[in-house]
Amino acid sequence: MNEARQHRFKPAKGAADLLLIRHGETQAAVRGKSFPMIEGQGDPALRPEGEAQAIAVAERLKTESISAIYVTTMQRTHQTAAPLARHLGLVPKVERDLREVFLGDWDGGEFRFRAAENDPAILRARAQQEWGELPGAETTAQLQTRVRAGLLRIAQAHPDELVAVVVHGGVIAAALAIATGSPAFAFNGADNGSISRLVIRDGEMTLRGFNDVWHLRT
Repeated sequence: MNEARQHRFKPAKGAADLLLIRHGETQAAVRGKSFPMIEGQGDPALRPEGEAQAIAVAERLKTESISAIYVTTMQRTHQTAAPLARHLGLVPKVERDLREVFLGDWDGGEFRFRAAENDPAILRARAQQEWGELPGAETTAQLQTRVRAGLLRIAQAHPDELVAVVVHGGVIAAALAIATGSPAFAFNGADNGSISRLVIRDGEMTLRGFNDVWHLRT
């Protein structure tokens, strides 16, 4: 051997390569008016900007060798996945455990106002990295447990395959914190329409990318 090139990452045999796509931007919350609800959680539709983000995601990924598309129970993930599903001729599958954080009494839109106003419970949640500080919300541990279970189910079903998983900001944060051992809120704030990448093999998760938004640049 006369030369040795630098290593280039390739998923190990049997690994699932997951593209975690945050849904597009949704309708704004309106004072005194709840979002539509599903199983006790707010279920807003995409706004026009979110629909444009969904199209941009599809354009970015339409030539990739994606074997399956997953969505959650919430309509914003179905709407975001739709353009890509049409390009690839795939029918999205639902993984319920990857639904968004349950925000308890503040689900349905109220959380957005409370966050904008720096409600004391929001400040405690951020300081302690604990969703359970919100009234009636699930705990961070509960969120991470179900997110891990959902991701592992997908990975076990798709060894050696590339999979698009359209999810939520809180779910991406939970998944990447699990993968890296980082504080629970370290990856909060993924952009709408962004793409993160997680490689999973035998229950071990490797972060390969976070918040890629190149396709959203104008």
